[in-house]
Amino acid sequence: QVQPVESGGGLVQAGESLRLSCAASGSIFGFNAMGWYRQAPGKQRELVAGLTRGGETKYDDSVKGRFTISRDNVKNTIYLQMNSLKPEDTAVYYCNTLPAMNYYWGQGTQVTVSS
Repeated sequence: QVQPVESGGGLVQAGESLRLSCAASGSIFGFNAMGWYRQAPGKQRELVAGLTRGGETKYDDSVKGRFTISRDNVKNTIYLQMNSLKPEDTAVYYCNTLPAMNYYWGQGTQVTVSS
């Protein structure tokens, strides 16, 4: 399997926005629910947002109302629009299937939010 390629991370100030992109392999993207995950230093990787094949979304309580997950089925890409970023959102962000498949983790994209 080809790993996903995440992009769009960066260094921003609290309150600003970022849009993450994940280019996923077609064989994965078309048949699975997808999710965005993040791992902060010293913490376990956690699910931030999920998008089912049927279009249903779910979010971790910490990002509800601020983050939006979406997908482009033509481009096999999922997005994570992150608004009103907080320092506690600082982490490496990954996309994967939902639930995640161990062999499908990519390099991730670093998001750093300064206060």
